[in-house]
This record gives sequence, structure tokens and C-alpha cells, in this order.
Amino acid sequence: MLGNFSYHNPTKLYFGKDSLSYLKDELKNYGENVLLIYGGGSVKKSGLYDKITAVLKESGKNVAEVSGVMPNPTLEKLYEGINIARENNSEFILAVGGGSVCDYAKAVSVSVHCDDDPWQKYYIRFEEPDCKIVPVGCVLTMAGTGSEMNGGAVITNQETKLKIGHVFGDEVMPKFSILNPEYTMTLPEYQMIAGIYDIMNHICEQYFSGEDDNTSDYISEALMKSLIHSSRIAVENPQDYEARSNIMWTATWALNTLVAMGKSTDWMVHMLGQSVGAYTNATHGMTLSAVSLPYYRFIMPYGLKKFVRFAEEVWNVNPDGKTDEQIAEAGLSAMENWMKEIGLVMKISELGVTEEMIESIADGTFIMDGGYKILNHNEIVQILKESM
Repeated sequence: MLGNFSYHNPTKLYFGKDSLSYLKDELKNYGENVLLIYGGGSVKKSGLYDKITAVLKESGKNVAEVSGVMPNPTLEKLYEGINIARENNSEFILAVGGGSVCDYAKAVSVSVHCDDDPWQKYYIRFEEPDCKIVPVGCVLTMAGTGSEMNGGAVITNQETKLKIGHVFGDEVMPKFSILNPEYTMTLPEYQMIAGIYDIMNHICEQYFSGEDDNTSDYISEALMKSLIHSSRIAVENPQDYEARSNIMWTATWALNTLVAMGKSTDWMVHMLGQSVGAYTNATHGMTLSAVSLPYYRFIMPYGLKKFVRFAEEVWNVNPDGKTDEQIAEAGLSAMENWMKEIGLVMKISELGVTEEMIESIADGTFIMDGGYKILNHNEIVQILKESM
């Protein structure tokens, strides 16, 4: 049964090799004081920084900068960005980078005019903004998170070892995002592959939940098949524009709320992976790949019908002569083979997790109730041990 829902996504997308040409027109819609946010030195090495600052200058903007946003943005870094935005009376935020930079920009946007502590308000109490929000635009350089077209903002508190995401509403979503697949081609292969699995798992988190025969499931299956096909081409030839563009487009549709419609959604792989990331600072997509299969094999009996469908529709498993359990396991084995083929991390021990950390990682794992099985603490510990 398709549930009741309302759907609205306000983000305007510009996609393709000429997409940056639209930045100047978009900037006309916002104030003079712009906060430019980016990560490490890659945007400067690629020449993208110079192109964007030239457009900002031509548009007559006063520009302040926050550089060095890390792959897992920290609370300390968030406070730094808030202070810079306040000192410069920033009226618009332009994020240039991957999903972490976009996430960080949104966290800053809801915090600049917030009288409360943003960590307590947004990440502990999960309240919505009741203050003025600074609008955000994105120029994307990595495909994976979907942050360019959603309200998500993940922040890591290094002191408490908590990595928490808040999914804000429509008003926090980027006003526009510029997606040029060529900008993703300077990424190291490790980051590209991690992004590919982040995309895959975003779809799985929504697919393995709720009722079957939902239109969202058919869309999800098509997205997964497209991703699997393009990933193999991109790993073989990272400069293949068609493959990289299809991966980038799939990433956006994997997590812009569309395929969640009518679904309860799971998100336990993300909760497990984020807790691992809080302890290891490991690349997000790799934390997901390392915990996924033990989790899915654990919950498979509770959602067997969907795992059978996943095997047949996504991985082309032949059901003849097999039980439902065998079909479902063959599907997960096919996914495991693909994951190894493209070079994903398959064990959390490879990310620096030790046996001594497992109880603490389990303690930091938020338990969600949208999947086929609500886990308890001991089950989380079991899954983490099997992920070693």
C-alpha cells in the first residue's frame, strides 16, 4: 500500500559541462555578503576556485571564506564557520565541494542567527530552526551524499564521539546546485568508490523498508541497476564522462526524498556506519560498506520477500530450484562480489576498529524503527563483531 505523503523539493539543479555559467544569474537573487565554503586544496588545484571567485567578483559580492572543511565536519569547525558568518554579516552561503562541504554549509545556515547552542538544539534535541536561515547554494565536486538536493547535515562531535545527522526541512535545502560531472574526475579513486557505495546504500536504506509493490521500489531498482553498470565503467576508466554523469545524477535522485515517498525507510546501516566513523574518522562510504552485509544478512529473514525481489530484479538471480532463503542469499552474495570488484572496504577492522571499541560504538549507534527489525544493543554488538 502506498502511504499518504506530500512531496516538495525546492532545489533548482543545473547539470552538465556548462552548468557553472548559471552561477552569475543565481547570485543576483541574494545579498552582497557571501560566505564561500570549501574543503582542502583540490578546488584550487583544479582551477575551480579561481573560476568561482571570478564570478563572485564580477557579481560585486563581498566574499568571506571558510576553508579546510574536513570529510567528517566537526562541531569545532561548525563554530568557526558560524563566527566567520556573523563577523561578515553573511547573507548567502556558497558551498564548493562534496557532500561534507554541502552538509556543513547547511549546518552553518541554520546556526548563524540561532540564539541556542546548535549542537544541543539540532543534534541532541532534533529541533527545527526557529530563526532566520541563511540561504545556501552548492557547486558539487563529488557524487555520493545527495546533499546537493536534500536537507541533511551531518556533524561530528569529537569530544563525545558522536556523529549525528539532522535532516532539515524544505527551507534548509539548497536553493540551487550546480552539477558538472567533470568536477568529480579529479577525485582519488578511493573517494570515488566510497561515494558509489554511499549512493547504493542510500537507495537500499529506503528500499528495504515498508510495503512491497510501491512505485518507489521500481524507481529504486532502476537507480541501483544504473549505478552498478556505471560503477564498473568508472572504475575501469575514471575519465568516462557518461559513466561519471550517470553516477552523479543517480546520487542526486537516490537521496532527494523522492524514493522515500510511501516508505518507512530504515537507515540502520547509516547509524552503524556513522558510529564507526565517529571513532575512526574513516571515509563515510567505506564505513557503510564494512557493516552492510552483516546487517542485511541479520535482517534478511524479517524482510525475506523484499530480499528475494532484490536478488531477482537487481542482480538477475535465477530462482529455479532455489528456496526463498537461497535466492535472497544469492542476491547478497552477488552484491558482495560487486563490492569487492570495485574495491570497497569489507571489514571495520580495516578502518581501525578494535574489539575494545565495539561496545562504545554500539552505545553510540542510534536505533531506528523503520526497517524490518528493530535492533537491541546486543544485536548491534553482534553485527559489529561480524563486521570485523
